[in-house]
Amino acid sequence: MGKPKKRTSPRKTGTRRSHLALKLARKVNATSPVKVKTTKRESAKAL
Repeated sequence: MGKPKKRTSPRKTGTRRSHLALKLARKVNATSPVKVKTTKRESAKAL
């Protein structure tokens, strides 16, 4: 999965790359049969 670029203003939680990637991963997991790793706690059952 491609990683989105970081926003220019540094310290807003929601704009950091990891959060954006997480949001995308969750969206993929909701629809696709192929699951993407999100967080350790969330994808523990899937892996």
